[in-house]
Amino acid sequence: MSFLGVGVYGLRRAGALRRNGITAVGRVVRHDSRRGDDGAEYHHPVVAWTTRDGRECTYPSAFGRGTVLPGFGTGSSVTVLYDADNPRRFEIRGWDSKPFYLVFAGVGAVLTAGMSSVLLVLLM
Repeated sequence: MSFLGVGVYGLRRAGALRRNGITAVGRVVRHDSRRGDDGAEYHHPVVAWTTRDGRECTYPSAFGRGTVLPGFGTGSSVTVLYDADNPRRFEIRGWDSKPFYLVFAGVGAVLTAGMSSVLLVLLM
């Protein structure tokens, strides 16, 4: 169920940003690196941009990758799509990954369907 929840949440959030988000030009100011449970290192670009109403924003991406992709290194200019009411909710075009959330939703749906089938068989 948690896979399905993460996938659906990510897809809904991405859809809401595409419908209502505001585009701005940002700059990657650094990368926050974190180690995952598996020991791998994940890089989260930290992007700075100015909102339409003049607020300065600097936030790390929630989505980390094992390597820094070309065009997303420190100093790179990137396009962000942000929520005007809460700029912390943003995505970096080309970095944040819709397929990641699709895989989570798909795996979650398969696991949920499988578990439901097992429970139905056991209850009969």
